[in-house]
Amino acid sequence: QVQLVESGGGLVQPGGSLRLSCAASGIIFSIYNMGWYRQVPRKQRELVASITRGGYTNYAGSGNGRFTISRDNAKNTVYLQMNSLKPEDTAVYYCNAHNINGDYWGQGTQVTVSS
Repeated sequence: QVQLVESGGGLVQPGGSLRLSCAASGIIFSIYNMGWYRQVPRKQRELVASITRGGYTNYAGSGNGRFTISRDNAKNTVYLQMNSLKPEDTAVYYCNAHNINGDYWGQGTQVTVSS
């Protein structure tokens, strides 16, 4: 059974930082491309950042320069370091794992940026 479990969300003030983690099980983590997405009510889920199994990273415009995605294949975990957070970063953040064998999602973790 594949599981992606996100953690690290919460309430943070504008300008603050959070580090999200996504622990994967049930897959050979190292051969999956990983991504972080976010979604707000009544809007489509959008890509925040992705990292290939080879370690190449890609960032959507909203987080470019403020967010950093990384992975630790020994721990089957992908991270999203978010700095200089803004109220518009408020969303549910989802972890995704995908390759030709499958496409899997976590349950999401809420990030709220507010003073």
